[in-house]
Amino acid sequence: MTCAKMLAARFLYTLMLVLLMPYIFLRLLWRARLQPEYLQHVAERFGIYAHRSDSPVIWLHAVSVGETRATVSLVEKLCGRYPHHRIVLTHTTPTGRATSEQLYGDRVTRVYLPYDYPFAVRRFLRHFRPQLGMLMETEIWFNLIRGCRKDNIPLLLLNARMSEKSARGYARFGSLTRDALQALGGIAAQTDADAARLAALGAEKVLVMGNLKFDIAPPLAMLELGKMLRAQFGATRKVLLAASTREGEEALLLDAWQAVSDDTLLVIVPRHPQRFGEVAELVVRHGWRMQRRSVNRPVAAEVKVVLGDSMGEMFAYYAAADAAFIGGSLLPFGGQNLIEACAVGTPVLTGPHTRNFADATRLAVAAGAAKRVSDAGELVAVQQSLLGDQDALDEMRKAGLGFVAAHRGATDQAMQLVSQHFGDEGSRLKTAGSASD
Repeated sequence: MTCAKMLAARFLYTLMLVLLMPYIFLRLLWRARLQPEYLQHVAERFGIYAHRSDSPVIWLHAVSVGETRATVSLVEKLCGRYPHHRIVLTHTTPTGRATSEQLYGDRVTRVYLPYDYPFAVRRFLRHFRPQLGMLMETEIWFNLIRGCRKDNIPLLLLNARMSEKSARGYARFGSLTRDALQALGGIAAQTDADAARLAALGAEKVLVMGNLKFDIAPPLAMLELGKMLRAQFGATRKVLLAASTREGEEALLLDAWQAVSDDTLLVIVPRHPQRFGEVAELVVRHGWRMQRRSVNRPVAAEVKVVLGDSMGEMFAYYAAADAAFIGGSLLPFGGQNLIEACAVGTPVLTGPHTRNFADATRLAVAAGAAKRVSDAGELVAVQQSLLGDQDALDEMRKAGLGFVAAHRGATDQAMQLVSQHFGDEGSRLKTAGSASD
């Protein structure tokens, strides 16, 4: 494509964003109905920041909860290798930002990534002056990447995944996508299939690094909390965890749960905290005696459902459960991450819709760490059979731990790519401090 055509394509893309600006404010207001945090730090979304760094900056972008949790091993390595730099972690959602605060506290600076307007991108880059940038998973923002290239900021796409659906979407902006991918300093994909789709969109020299989520070690504090939760649930009572459930799935699961005649406890942890109240009302309408996790007391025998209304405790929930259903997979949401459950040896059940974690799910099922079910009825039937077979549970626990151990190492691969573009500590140090806007 000629330079003139590329400029025209970029102009049309930016014009589209400008026309969508009123919708952006309406969307923030709409989301704030259930999650008021969306109305906090709005200026940051347009490149206006109060936070500054007196140290040189390494910037890492993680959209929401899953991407933020996946950064743990990478952030630890970055802090160890570049101790004189400040990590600036950007997010898109309030839940991602809250997860960052739980994981890192004051060890990192956390802000929102600006919307992909040229003026907002320019403010962000001039304010923090990052010496290296890293985007996690599927984040290809055309003006942001162009701004980094213009300012000579090495920008990497790490832990990259590209589903068939996402690839079709980016293909609609074929020339812009190709230009953006080729402007990146490096791309490291999770799987061969992800790498192939990125290459088909125009990426060059895509590496396959594996998945950073395999490198997450269950925090000892969460394992201890899991023991406490298990004592509250009942040491001898069987527990099925429904983790990261999405809209519509809880109703299907509660309908199917009518077939359970024993005292198995169902623990439901919705994916989005703004739905805690909605799910609580749903449980009550189904006639089940319910207790919220937040009351923090032993669960009575007559309680059949516990609502996990807490943030940042998923490892503890997994550690406290006999088996876990991974939400987002009964209905076509694409599934959620099953690796954390396997990492603590919790047998996994998953529905048919797992496109977002297709490779990890396929490998987990093949390893014997997970079982796939077609619907909520089969889910309940399989869990009843599984929870009644201690030998089968033990085999799945062992398989889960082995499955995770066999696929670790993505962090080291990512750090090798970082070193190629950033060098060792001290080799790229510049004058500390940030310029004003």
